[in-house]
Amino acid sequence: MMRRTARPGRARPLLTAAAVATAGTLLGGLVLAASAQAATNLALGRTTAVSSTETSTLGGAQAVDGSTSTRWASAEGSDPQWIRVDLGSVQQIGQVTLRWEAAYGKAYRIEVSPDAATWTTIYSTTTGNGAVDDLTGLSGSGRYIRMYGTARGTAYGYSLFEFEVYPPGGTPSPSTSPPPPGGPAVPFGSHTKPYAAGTLKLTGAAATHDQTVINYYNTWKSAFVKQNCGNGWYEVFSPDADHPYVAEAQGYGMVITALMAGADPNAKTQFDGLLKYVLAHPSVNNPNLHAAEQNTSCTSVNGSDSATDGDLEIAYALLLADKQWGSTGTYNYKSLATTRINAIKASEINATTKLTLLGDWSSAGDQYYYISRTSDWMPGHFRAYRKATGDAAWDTILAKHQSVTASLQSGYAPSTGLLPDFVINTNTTPKPAAGQVLEDPNDGKYWWNACRDPWRIGADAVTSGDAQSLAAARKMNTWIKSKTAGNPSNIAVGYALNGTAISSGSEAAFFAPFAVAAMTDPGSQAWLDALWTKIKATPLDTSGYYSASLQLQTMIVVSGNFWTP
Repeated sequence: MMRRTARPGRARPLLTAAAVATAGTLLGGLVLAASAQAATNLALGRTTAVSSTETSTLGGAQAVDGSTSTRWASAEGSDPQWIRVDLGSVQQIGQVTLRWEAAYGKAYRIEVSPDAATWTTIYSTTTGNGAVDDLTGLSGSGRYIRMYGTARGTAYGYSLFEFEVYPPGGTPSPSTSPPPPGGPAVPFGSHTKPYAAGTLKLTGAAATHDQTVINYYNTWKSAFVKQNCGNGWYEVFSPDADHPYVAEAQGYGMVITALMAGADPNAKTQFDGLLKYVLAHPSVNNPNLHAAEQNTSCTSVNGSDSATDGDLEIAYALLLADKQWGSTGTYNYKSLATTRINAIKASEINATTKLTLLGDWSSAGDQYYYISRTSDWMPGHFRAYRKATGDAAWDTILAKHQSVTASLQSGYAPSTGLLPDFVINTNTTPKPAAGQVLEDPNDGKYWWNACRDPWRIGADAVTSGDAQSLAAARKMNTWIKSKTAGNPSNIAVGYALNGTAISSGSEAAFFAPFAVAAMTDPGSQAWLDALWTKIKATPLDTSGYYSASLQLQTMIVVSGNFWTP
């Protein structure tokens, strides 16, 4: 069964001279990595104090010595814990970089003080995920600064390779950090980004599961990653979509490529080729977004405007690339990501409802302005955008999408937890579409768009541990496990929100995403393993990029190889 990706016909403005000039600038100088003004790490070599140490050799001084081969580690198994740095005099703070060892802080605050007695919080989070936390856009001052951890991300303690502090302006943000030596920072199969406590893992050896994913990826890449149009471009070919090259396909390709780095020695070259293609095809309405569709000649068609899902993926992929390879090469991934994130907020988020628009072609007053697609509701992406930009608007956007998700589940799918492809009346009382509003008579049902929701919501649940995402994913998982009597082959192709099957058969786009939701339920180990067995036994269909791409991305998550930048 083919997924329909048609979008309605509509009048579109011509590209203005100013927009052309802007696009030209983007495709020229802005995509090149800028050299950053050097800045002093104010914490380097300074005196420290800590709440505790795991051993005498893991003291606070090891976190400010400029070396990532030494570290501070707190006592294991207890909260809170902290490390304090005396900056020597009152300093203005613009950025803090925390380089975590495997034992990281899930919930912590950055606080400043003039006297080490009275503290002011300049940053806080409850969704830390380890690795490197680049906290930009901070505003505060003090002689003393500390990381105050209130909830550990693992069963151990808190452990920092480096606690770096920089003044405002000219700070070495993620966009100017050097590429990791020797290859990608998070090579596929390294499993250095643990999931939230309580997340199920597949039964069996992780290395075996990793190889299963690598084998499928290589087949997927051979079938769909092309260089058909020259110019140093790579393109993801979509034979089952309305056009041979569509935005979501390029976004999927970029995310997949960044995650598979380490397993694919050509990953960075391929990523840059996909990025080059995207940058060469700007939207007519906002040149910082991607034109959604191209023909066999790689020429933008059907209005040359954007599709929100593609841009959300591209921005996320750029953040992954910055973490993998740094941003001092041909492309400044972090700068490009920030620009695109801001463009998404400006042109693809409804200013009134704070829900995603269908694309930058929808504007106030048109019939689509208060319609949203649930598969664009990507909570993990919104969290990453907030972290990357420091823009609190993404907190509001995330909260609105989660509240509407809960409302739809309780009001229209109390027994299934399923979401519809499209939601209407988003400015009043959001509800499922009644018949066709954009693509299909099943627009108000769990169909070829919403089939991605268990994966999207589940991926956020297992990486962030967020209670709302966990609840939403578990509702869907509990129902589908019961509906199918624990047999993944019984998962149908689409459902009404009350659980009535739309079509018989078995399609990876519908059964694979439920494996991610299964990871959220401690009582679903046998169900998760059964889904994995079904996934492994399903060969890639070279005529269906959509199902194949969803299957691959869910395999990456289920095998423990997904991570958030």
